[in-house]
Amino acid sequence: MLRYLIQVVENLLTTGILIALLWAVLDKEEGKARKRRALWGAAAGTGAALILVVLRRTTALISRGVFNTWILSAAVIFGILFILFQWEVLQRPLGRTAFLQKRPGLAGALPAYVNALLIGALLLYALPTIFLYPTEFALAGESIFTTDFLFKLIGFTAGLLAVSLTALALYQTGRGLPEKFLKILLTAALALNICSQTIVIVQFLLARRIIPMIRWIFRIIVAAVNNNMVFLYALMGISFLLPLVLFFTGLRTPAAGKNPAEVRKIRARLRINRRWCGTVAAGFILSVLVLTVVKDYTGRGVVLSPAEPMTLAGEEIIIPITQVEDGHLHRFIYTASDNTEVRFIVIKKNAAAYGVGLDACDICGPTGYYERKNEVICRLCDVVMNISTIGFKGGCNPVPLAYTLRSGSMVIETANLENEKNRFK
Repeated sequence: MLRYLIQVVENLLTTGILIALLWAVLDKEEGKARKRRALWGAAAGTGAALILVVLRRTTALISRGVFNTWILSAAVIFGILFILFQWEVLQRPLGRTAFLQKRPGLAGALPAYVNALLIGALLLYALPTIFLYPTEFALAGESIFTTDFLFKLIGFTAGLLAVSLTALALYQTGRGLPEKFLKILLTAALALNICSQTIVIVQFLLARRIIPMIRWIFRIIVAAVNNNMVFLYALMGISFLLPLVLFFTGLRTPAAGKNPAEVRKIRARLRINRRWCGTVAAGFILSVLVLTVVKDYTGRGVVLSPAEPMTLAGEEIIIPITQVEDGHLHRFIYTASDNTEVRFIVIKKNAAAYGVGLDACDICGPTGYYERKNEVICRLCDVVMNISTIGFKGGCNPVPLAYTLRSGSMVIETANLENEKNRFK
C-alpha cells in the first residue's frame, strides 16, 4: 500500500503543481479559445498516455527510455517557448516574418498552441507510469479479491487524491493573486523543471553512449540523480509562495462594504481563500512526510546481500557454475589495486545465458541491486529490471561485464574490474 502511495506522489506531484500554475495563469487571461486549446492539449496528452500504456502491455514496439527522452525533449522546448511567449519576447520578432504577417490569426494563437502542447507533453510523460500501476496489483492468475490487492488499491487511490486535491487548491489560491506575480512564479517553476528534465535527458544519452562519457559531466549527473528529490522540494517551495501571499494578503484586507450583504460576501471569500491555503499547506506537508518518513520506513531493511566467495587466480576470477545456476542474484566483491571494492552481480537468465554486470549503472551509480520476489530491483530508483536484459547496455541495467565459460566455471578478467573501479569511489 505505502509503496504505491509513495510512487504516485513522487511521479505525479511535479506535473500536478505545474499544471495548476499554468491553469491559474490561463484563468487570468481573456479569451475562451486559449482555454479551449489548453483543454484539448490536456485531453490529447491523456489519450496518448492511454494508447502508450496499451502498446507497452501488448507489444514490444515502445522503448520506455527512448520514448521518455523524446517527450522530455519536447517538454523542454515547449517550456522554453512558453516562457518566451509569456514575457512577450518572441511576439515582435515573429510578427516581422513574412509567413506570419500573412496570417495574423496564427501569430496571435501561437502562445495558446504552445501552452496546449506543453500541458500535453507534461501529461504524456507522467501519466503512462500512473496508468500502469494498477496492472501490477495482481499477477497473472491471481484473484483481485485479496487483502493485498485492496491495500495496493487504497495506497494508489490515496496518492491520486492527495496530488489532485493539492493541485486544485494551488490553482484556487493562484486565482486570487495578481497575474504578474503568478507569471514570475510559473517562470521560476518551469525553469527548475526544465533543468530537472535536461538532466534526465543527459542520463539517457550517457547510458546509450550517444554522447561521450565525460567524467565531470557523469559526476554532476550522478550527484543530481542521487539528490533528485531536491528539484521537487524546490518546486514545492516556489509554489508555496502562492498560499503564503494570499493568506497574509487576506489578513490585511478589511471586511468593509457598502452594506452588510457585501461585508458577508467579502468575509466568505476570505474564509474560502484561507481554507484553500490551508489545503495546499496540508497537501505539501503530507507529500513531504510521504517522500521522507514513509519512504524511509518502507525502504528500511533493504540491504545488499553479502558478497559470496570466489577464487582469484592471477588475473582471473573463477566462479563455479554450480554456485550461480539457481536463478537468484549473486553478489561478489573484487578489491582493486587501490583497495577500492568493486561489486559485481551474476544471475542465470535461462538455460544458456547468464546476466553479468557491475553492481552499478550509468544512471543511478553504485547504489546496487537487490532481489525481491524473484525480481531484480534497483536500490535507488526502485525500478524492476527485466532479467533477460541484464548484461546489455541501456536504461537502469547493470553495466555489462564480460565473462567466459570454461571447464564448468565462469571466468572474469580482473582488468575489466580495474577499469571500472572509479565508479565505486
